[in-house]
Amino acid sequence: MTKIKPQYITDEKGKKISVVLPVKYYEALLEELEELEDIKLYDEAKKGKQEFIDAAQAFKEIEEERNQTM
Repeated sequence: MTKIKPQYITDEKGKKISVVLPVKYYEALLEELEELEDIKLYDEAKKGKQEFIDAAQAFKEIEEERNQTM
């Protein structure tokens, strides 16, 4: 991300109360936040007990669950 030059909205005492950003920077910030959230969720998932099964078994279990709900 390039250097951002935000504009501030201030109250009558000069205290900054809001920030104005160009839309492209705002959207880039949102993308970065989403990526960080994904990383955080991945890290949390890695902390838990993990059980691995092969893909064929996973697909079989998914199909069995689908058939039970129909």
